[in-house]
Amino acid sequence: MIEFLSEYFLRIKIGKLLAVMLQSTCVSLEVFFLTLIFSVPLALFICFGRMSAVKIVAGITNLFLLIIRGTPLMLQLIFVYFAPQMIFGIGFDRFTAAIVAMVINYAAYFAEIYRGGIQSIPFGQYEAAKVLGFTKNQTFFRIIIPQVVKRIIPPMGNEVITLVKDTALVQVLGVAELFHVAQTQSGRLVSVMPLFIAGVFYFIMNWVVSKAFDFTEKKLGYYK
Repeated sequence: MIEFLSEYFLRIKIGKLLAVMLQSTCVSLEVFFLTLIFSVPLALFICFGRMSAVKIVAGITNLFLLIIRGTPLMLQLIFVYFAPQMIFGIGFDRFTAAIVAMVINYAAYFAEIYRGGIQSIPFGQYEAAKVLGFTKNQTFFRIIIPQVVKRIIPPMGNEVITLVKDTALVQVLGVAELFHVAQTQSGRLVSVMPLFIAGVFYFIMNWVVSKAFDFTEKKLGYYK
């Protein structure tokens, strides 16, 4: 009877733990998707600024990229949350600040991936398109972009996988994402089980991301 009750209460405890961690996983996924949705298009504008023929625009963009890529994401999270409050007396709530900092950080890295992809296309293709009567916009969107997308899939996949893991850094602002909750539950239960479960959840998310990029790369396999 005692063994039965012990097993029953253990199952209840594990069930509650999984429920709490699944809820925190939803927060991590929310951070992940919001960062991806806003950083991918923003990176394109930053890329164009970096490649601009206007020296002032290119210089400012290059300085921005240098600052973002040269400082830790954790420091950027703290800065975005506290700086507006210190300077203007108002600021973002914790979750919004986390999203803003993550979007700016990843847009900078994605922009450089875009730039590398665009500059990897031989200049002769631009000249050939001009001879065939294509406009600059037609050349860029119909000829260049499809090839660029194919070429940047592997580095983009690496960055997106890193993004899944970097969602854990928003805990520095007190956002109750997966790893933050795992640490809290591990201390409360005096057990490493919550941390192990968190590791499994991160692995599953990264496995899904990896498979999605593998599928996309195969679909774009006709660009040889």
